[in-house]
Amino acid sequence: QVQLVESGGGSVEAGGSLNLSCASSGRSFSSYGVAWFRQAPEKERECVASVSRSGDSTYYGDSVKGRFTISRDNVKTMVYLAMNMLEPEDSAVYYCAAGTHAAVLAKHSDYAAYWGQGTQVTVSS
Repeated sequence: QVQLVESGGGSVEAGGSLNLSCASSGRSFSSYGVAWFRQAPEKERECVASVSRSGDSTYYGDSVKGRFTISRDNVKTMVYLAMNMLEPEDSAVYYCAAGTHAAVLAKHSDYAAYWGQGTQVTVSS
């Protein structure tokens, strides 16, 4: 069993930065790839980034490439999402999710075995 808790959301002006964290409990954290998804009102959920179990492979959605960075610390059982040059279009609830294979998880959110409760990110223009 893995429990995920996101933190770090908030309100920021366009061009600003936020750092999201996803804390995991459970001994099997390093057995899972982890992804950050986001969902804005009336929009489909999208994967913004994922990281493999070891942390050596990452994926980024086209809309965030060059602006967001995902990382993980398997000792601390944490996953991070550094978000820079934020745009109003980045406003959404951000969720972290865990699944066996990060590459599959990035393409198919239904593959996630565990989800966090989400954290709100609001970017004003």
